[in-house]
Amino acid sequence: MQPLAPLEILPGASRSSGPSDLGMVMSGGGARAAYQVGFLRALARRFPELRIPYITGVSAGAINAAHLASHHGTFFQAIEELSELWGDLTMSDVFRTDTRSLAMNAVRWLSQISSGGMAPPKLARGLVDTQPLRSYLSEVLHCVDNELTGVQLNIDAGRLRAVAISGTSYSTGRSVTWIQGRDVKLWERPGRRPKLARLTVEHIMASAALPLFFPAVEVDSAWYGDGGIRLVAPLSPAIHLGARRIIAISTRYAASRVEEEEKTVYGYPPPVQVMGVLLNSIFLDLLDHDAVRLDRLNRLIADLPAEQRGDLSTVRLLSLRPSADLGRMASKFEAQLPRAFRFLTRGLGTKETRSPDFLSLILFQPDYLRALIEMGEKDAEARGAEIDAFLQAD
Repeated sequence: MQPLAPLEILPGASRSSGPSDLGMVMSGGGARAAYQVGFLRALARRFPELRIPYITGVSAGAINAAHLASHHGTFFQAIEELSELWGDLTMSDVFRTDTRSLAMNAVRWLSQISSGGMAPPKLARGLVDTQPLRSYLSEVLHCVDNELTGVQLNIDAGRLRAVAISGTSYSTGRSVTWIQGRDVKLWERPGRRPKLARLTVEHIMASAALPLFFPAVEVDSAWYGDGGIRLVAPLSPAIHLGARRIIAISTRYAASRVEEEEKTVYGYPPPVQVMGVLLNSIFLDLLDHDAVRLDRLNRLIADLPAEQRGDLSTVRLLSLRPSADLGRMASKFEAQLPRAFRFLTRGLGTKETRSPDFLSLILFQPDYLRALIEMGEKDAEARGAEIDAFLQAD
């Protein structure tokens, strides 16, 4: 297993802190969030002193957002540490993979289903136990009494204006965005609700709780799951907070028309194929749709005379996505999974599809994660000139 290359500042790196209206949006995708770290590595090499006043994250992207928002050092130091965290992450750091734990969870689910609703609901929580991730995040985010104290320190120091983490309320069916910041003006939209909060590990766990697979998380007497389920406008929190120049890192591969026509499974689709298509539609497609809406809105605003625009302003967007199919990549690393967990994934049909997207969401294997980081870094370097131009302060 090859370690990540050391993170080094480029000789001609800019020492600029960047534009004051810059926002970062990090989408979901489970283990795919390692790809975002690769982009951030390339960005830190070019802009080691960069400041991102507005940071938002959803699902696994919330983990990266929380780290950036709470780190006390420079942008370069924050990304250097984040790279080490993801580069050394193992599946056992995220959820229990021992045979006993997996078997007990499976038995609880079967008991709940076969009992006709007579079994206590608490017996059937998630297919895996994510307590290891909760403990891991508490340690690496340097929490005090479960709170991300570094966030408020950065807000008070003026390095951060606001950070937003989104979750989905299973209690009400609404998307809830938890916000910690300075001079935040709340907004209200159908099915979406912002809420001021002092961010904790529980907020991050709730946002990253893959439906059914990870257990729901209780926050303020309500139960929450993955933030991508109902967040139909993932760019919205950053825009409402004040960002007018947004970098959005997607983990969805944009297939060509020819690739879209290729079959990834023959015969009746196995469960893992159905789950992959479902989760892609929930977590990975929405950012693309939101970007299209933003482009149309920008055109409408640009066509208006200046005196008729009021408080409307255009929002510049730079979107980055993987240059290869992360689902197909994942199948190459499945053989290295713990035996008990590999038995589970193959039982769901990962060997029957050429692009097991569901596997790519839960494959917290060091080799796979490092491959994603390296891809993200290369993809960002390939667009270095475009990134430089985008971050030049007006």
